[in-house]
Amino acid sequence: MKKRAIRHGVAMVLVLALSSSPAAAELVTVDATKAALPPRSAHLHMGAGAGPHGTIGVNNRYLTRDRRPWLPVMGEFHFSRFPASGWEDEILKMKAAGVSIIATYVIWNQIEREPGQLDWTGDRDIRRFAELCAKHDMLLFVRPGPWAHAETRFGGIPDWVVSTTRPRSNDPAYLAEVERFWRGLAEQLKGELWKDGGPIVGLQIENEYNLDGESRGRAHIATLKALAVRLGFDVPLYTVTGWDQTIYPKGEVVPVQGGYPDEPWSAKLVKLPPKENYLFRFHSRVSGDLGAQTRAARGRGDADDDVDDTPFLGAEYGGGVPVMYRRRPLLSPADVGAAVTTQVGSGVNLLGYYMFHGGANPLAHGRSLEETQRSGGYNDVPAIGYDFQAPIGQYGEVNAVSGAIRPLHYLLESYGDRLATMIPHEPAVQPSGPADMSTLRWSVRSDGDAGFLFVNNHVRQYAMAPHGDVRFDVRLPSGKVRIPSTGVTIADGASFVWPVNLDLDGVRLVWATAQPVTRLRDEEGAIHVLLATQPGAVELAFAAAGIRSVSVPTKADAAGRLLAQVLPSTDRLITIEKLDSTKVRILLLDAGSAKRIWVGDVGGTRRLVLTDADLFFSGKALVLRQRGEPHFRFSTWPLASDVSANAEITRRGTAMEASVAGPPAGSIAITSTRAPGEAPPIEIGGPAKAAMQPLPESHRADAVWSFIVPQSALRDVEDAYLEIDYRGDIGRVSDGTTMLDDAFWDGRVWRIGLKRFAARLGHPWSIAIMPLRADAPIYLDERARALLPKAAQVAELRSIRLVPEYELRVTLR
Repeated sequence: MKKRAIRHGVAMVLVLALSSSPAAAELVTVDATKAALPPRSAHLHMGAGAGPHGTIGVNNRYLTRDRRPWLPVMGEFHFSRFPASGWEDEILKMKAAGVSIIATYVIWNQIEREPGQLDWTGDRDIRRFAELCAKHDMLLFVRPGPWAHAETRFGGIPDWVVSTTRPRSNDPAYLAEVERFWRGLAEQLKGELWKDGGPIVGLQIENEYNLDGESRGRAHIATLKALAVRLGFDVPLYTVTGWDQTIYPKGEVVPVQGGYPDEPWSAKLVKLPPKENYLFRFHSRVSGDLGAQTRAARGRGDADDDVDDTPFLGAEYGGGVPVMYRRRPLLSPADVGAAVTTQVGSGVNLLGYYMFHGGANPLAHGRSLEETQRSGGYNDVPAIGYDFQAPIGQYGEVNAVSGAIRPLHYLLESYGDRLATMIPHEPAVQPSGPADMSTLRWSVRSDGDAGFLFVNNHVRQYAMAPHGDVRFDVRLPSGKVRIPSTGVTIADGASFVWPVNLDLDGVRLVWATAQPVTRLRDEEGAIHVLLATQPGAVELAFAAAGIRSVSVPTKADAAGRLLAQVLPSTDRLITIEKLDSTKVRILLLDAGSAKRIWVGDVGGTRRLVLTDADLFFSGKALVLRQRGEPHFRFSTWPLASDVSANAEITRRGTAMEASVAGPPAGSIAITSTRAPGEAPPIEIGGPAKAAMQPLPESHRADAVWSFIVPQSALRDVEDAYLEIDYRGDIGRVSDGTTMLDDAFWDGRVWRIGLKRFAARLGHPWSIAIMPLRADAPIYLDERARALLPKAAQVAELRSIRLVPEYELRVTLR
């Protein structure tokens, strides 16, 4: 083959074996010839799908947008749990992470804090939130309960409604209260529905509903939907949650599914058995216990029998998990990334997260509204803190888990229209159950001869057997494909997606040992970005037909395919020239780049940005932010020729660097003002018959320190964070008698953003730490346990650091 120079320079390409593992060869097989059910939609009674911005529809297999298959990413963000002044940036952060639909609970008792007074102002102004979503081309899925759960008091239903009616039933008194609440919501959202040109594409009816009997059951869900329609909620999608034996009127709503990497609502004090969310699903879409607060008498929910008539949609795949009083699990980024990759490989056609963005519970006249066992809930959660270990945290900070899931989101954004029509196929040999750590977990989703191969070899808190010299036999309608040409090693912790017969603008990529990420375009044509899934060389296999040349060394196999083993590079393109002289380019990134990938539109051009900074896109600008580090490094594809910023830019090849001015990180002086008392024994009881959060008077045992955050803390920076390193049970930060935030200690450094408290800086604050008893019947991750001293109790404040968040705004022209 003739080797051609590449526009951005030629680098050495090494031809390497993909694996030199001495382990016995492992050949695994799947029959992917089964055809999917034909799409049909007349049986699903949804609302208006057409609007000024196009059409949105649903059939028994997938969602559609403008009559094309559509596989979006949806992320939960509660507008009333975040200051309205910051909504716009947070929406842009979610968009930059590959989210295209924002889901939000409308939490009733956060809107109606006094009987009969619905307050839609300030941080409760859902209309403004919807308008900001529309401004930035983000869709909105409204979840108005009336029972939401959301770790709130009475599931969000106001106290006076709970005490005077029969909630979650067709009790006329209850329905009258719901109608009053929903009517107020409908008035706020008038004109914001999809049919009117607005962003609202869906409505979820109730939540985790499995109650049956008089005035309940399917009839109640039907009544709520009819009420919503009568009030004007005419939307393309009506959904209900589909787990924990849910019941609903078939055809009137579509079930959505979920699954979490841990169960913080569990009363168990030990590491849980392996979660089924790390297995591929071929026979049921319904995950195990997701924590519904009611228990159905019947053993099988309606969603189990609705598989052929509804698509596999998700709404609550855990972007994290909350920290609850009795159980405080810590997640790693891979815990989330592996779980959602597995669910997409199982056929999910809407990847919905709960939560994608953390928040803070508002207080109602100083009274907290969180869920507690003492108020009849099943869980105890912090009064304010609702960080959820989410991809975007309580204060808008981008957490490490974001980097583990963004590449998958960008794949769905660029290739989801193809993946949506593909059905999952079960390999010949599958694990015997969640506890089987030795059998390879994998799946193929395909439609005809095109597909994607999914692998997951990660299970949270458990070691998986590595697999050496693995090859995959995939039987397609046109014949068998063996992938790759030589075996690969699949290490413990690996999870990835490989393409099978992927059309790259007229070039057929038969396989790649790399995950597709996104499709870009410049003046020379298409650029497809792939991400290596292991160290070393990547094998690319092209169908030779229609190809004139490839810019890297290739060899032909017996089937006439062109095989290349290529080392990834962030500054080199692989060019394939077709017989018609047009070109397709591939940017092949190394596996370590995964957490540095960002994709979005800048001034109408879709760009890939590689940076360690947090990032979002705003018009023609890249907005990069970093905590504690004022020096920024980044690169873009397509390459930007004209760049300006709020700091001097230095170019180093394809990379750019800049340093911004601002104060350095430093320590905050602390003064002990009260020694700890003896913490009382933790009470066992409540609905969970487990450790209950201590009563308010128990905080007399708190150790207390005072400190002052200087008024200058926010000068010349985007934000600043307190990083509190402490040991204890419960931490509370207060300004006088006003609590600003609280947390249950879980081993992490507690981070508090200061921008929302700007008016309170410069005078004394306090931090109170309730001692953690050595005999506390509380589950802590082993990493947290290792940090505790051997003592009868501990209440210790080690340090408070002030860490600036610096911002670099880069304009590309």
